[in-house]
Amino acid sequence: MCQNSLYCLGKLFYFLYVKVIEHLRKQGTTTPISFEILPPLKGKSMDSVSKILDELVEYNPSFINVTYHRTEYKYKLRENGLFEKVYTRKRPGTVGICAAIQYKYGIDAVPHLVCGGFSRNETEDALLDLNYLGIDNVLLLRGDPIKTEKIFQPELDGNHNSLELIQQVVNLNKGIYLEEELEDSTQTNFCIGVSGYPEKHYESPNSEADLRFLKKKVDSGADYIVTQMFFDNQKYFDFVQRCRAADIHVPIIPGLKPITTLKQVYSLPGYFHVSIPDELCKQIEACKNNKEDIKKAGIEWLANQCKELIQFGVPCLHFYTMSKADHVKALMKLL
Repeated sequence: MCQNSLYCLGKLFYFLYVKVIEHLRKQGTTTPISFEILPPLKGKSMDSVSKILDELVEYNPSFINVTYHRTEYKYKLRENGLFEKVYTRKRPGTVGICAAIQYKYGIDAVPHLVCGGFSRNETEDALLDLNYLGIDNVLLLRGDPIKTEKIFQPELDGNHNSLELIQQVVNLNKGIYLEEELEDSTQTNFCIGVSGYPEKHYESPNSEADLRFLKKKVDSGADYIVTQMFFDNQKYFDFVQRCRAADIHVPIIPGLKPITTLKQVYSLPGYFHVSIPDELCKQIEACKNNKEDIKKAGIEWLANQCKELIQFGVPCLHFYTMSKADHVKALMKLL
């Protein structure tokens, strides 16, 4: 008889964890859903995240993604007139939050891993930490440049792009570590997700080049794709068709987000390099800065997107929550 019921329950959950790709292959009567959340700002407690998670888990998500925010730096002027390079991380805690999600809620957690801010050795250590915690799903990204960089700069001996990061994880899955002399090394068993861009990655010279790079990621070992947000389903449909024509046959999960403020109509295209359909713009502008009407219009638009995507047969609906549960709750009422 187990003396600690919570410990036993945790062990039970550990053995119930499955990979994202297994969730996507399940044949059910409803379309799976998943959420992405942000770690709390540095100095804030876990309570705010726990409150959001308590509300999100009511909708039975198949998995929850947790974003990773790389270390940034700035130059601070010292009293002697010299500049000191000061490192900051606004949102640490990705690994800890993923562990909490799995052991508290029994839901598969998917940490994001990025190239920036990591050497390859530090990446390997982070992957081993995840492996020890029983977290065997990862979403691998290059990551954006930090504010002080004009273009992305990898760390010394770091991965230059997501393709190199994928190859490192695949090597670990084969038991190949950076220290090649290790003997009888244990193989990891990570399920690998990658990003896809229905409207093209902003650094790619064209859509065809972007698609060729995506195929390289899939051929190197990616199990599934999660798209950048989009507000016109036709862009997703066209993207899937182009992927299939390019011999990319892994599941392609649509990434979705509601527009809830007038400001987002103008900020999202520049920040995420996506376009807003004119019809949606007109609907938001017709609300005349009424915050509640704007939120309602944006969520209704997303609900219609979801219904059409479900009819299309998407493997999952993935929501970028920005750690706000109220938008999700309003959306689920419409679905």
